[in-house]
Amino acid sequence: MRKILIIALREYKEAVKTKSFILGLVLMPVLMGGGMAAFMIFRNKVDTDDLKIAVIDHSKIIRETLEERARYRNENEIFDKETGEKVKPAYILDFIQPDTINAFQQRLDLSDRIRSGELHAFVEIGSSILHPDSTLENALIRYYSEHSFMDDVRYWFSDPVNNHIRQLRIDEMHLSPEETRDLFYYINVEGMGLVEVDKRTGDVQDAQKTNELESFLVPYFMVLLMFMLVMMSAIPLLTAVMEEKMEKIAEVLLASITPFQFMMGKILGSISVSLTIAAIYVLGAVITMKQIGMDAAIPYHVLPWFFVYLILSVIMTGSGMAALGSACNDNKDSQNLQFPAMLPILLPLFVIVPVMQNPTSSLSTWLSLFPPFTPMLMLTRLATPVTIPAWQPYAGLAGVVLFTILSVWIGGRIFRTGILLQGQKPTLANLIRYALKG
Repeated sequence: MRKILIIALREYKEAVKTKSFILGLVLMPVLMGGGMAAFMIFRNKVDTDDLKIAVIDHSKIIRETLEERARYRNENEIFDKETGEKVKPAYILDFIQPDTINAFQQRLDLSDRIRSGELHAFVEIGSSILHPDSTLENALIRYYSEHSFMDDVRYWFSDPVNNHIRQLRIDEMHLSPEETRDLFYYINVEGMGLVEVDKRTGDVQDAQKTNELESFLVPYFMVLLMFMLVMMSAIPLLTAVMEEKMEKIAEVLLASITPFQFMMGKILGSISVSLTIAAIYVLGAVITMKQIGMDAAIPYHVLPWFFVYLILSVIMTGSGMAALGSACNDNKDSQNLQFPAMLPILLPLFVIVPVMQNPTSSLSTWLSLFPPFTPMLMLTRLATPVTIPAWQPYAGLAGVVLFTILSVWIGGRIFRTGILLQGQKPTLANLIRYALKG
């Protein structure tokens, strides 16, 4: 054990003293939150050039309303109230007579004008929007653009058109404003947590409003942090072991220690590095959330699970990477093996969103009990506000412990054989032979 600790301490010191460690420590929060920070910074940095939009109004009842609403917007809503600076583009509407003979050709011509930059978009309003039951296929509002998905102009058209149609329908019914005041009052469905009893005082606590952002960010942050830590500490073992084998350093060390001690020393060093980074980030996140008044969102009950699953994940992944590194003879071998070896930690990321949306579904449950996926997916389920059956985290933990022991045992057998072999390609058949025969 003493020799394992000596190697682990050496690996730890070599890792934390490097510039890449410090740089990674600084850059990881940027990588994890950079996209959101960039969105917050640049969300108001929009192009203020006027946008010309063509409108084909088959109904012949919307033009006046759209012109009035666009005029009001261009005069009152596109300038900063304090500085008077233009902060949004003006909408210039160009009403075009519908082509009743060849409507498809008209759409094609307008599309070509958009491609050439003459138009930003064009809108087609159906002829039966006032009374859809008469001709349902013509009760439509279509927005044609090269990038309509995230285009604010598309959503702007909805309110003036629908409000005007609603008012016309009310007028046809000869209803007064007093009679229709409550007709269109919209009530949102508020998301609430559950009423619960405080375990310390016994007092009943009323349900709190759920915060969708918190419900997403907490599991997202914890899973992404675990993924980054495994990538930084366990994955590099493949290359590190391969280089020590190529440079004959392994042969020198194996004169005084066993291959298993060598492998476990490197894995323990990786665990120490990952725990150091995790402690820094978790402590920093807790302090930050307290400072901004989000104490209630801190998942204290999940933090022990996070560290336990992190340790097991690093051991499980690190033993496999060290074993594969011992079987490699050059950089080409390590590059060929690295991506397939990373799949067990990459695949859970593809199902994170469905697991967060429904943590108690059969899919979420069984995937989180599959040992290679358990650390990330079970952690995701625990970090959500949904109550997970108490037996499942422990069953998942037992499965991961057994799978980790198996990984270390198989990895140790491959490592013991591969670290001293030269010229043997790390094929699947050879790796299985090393694992079975040692």
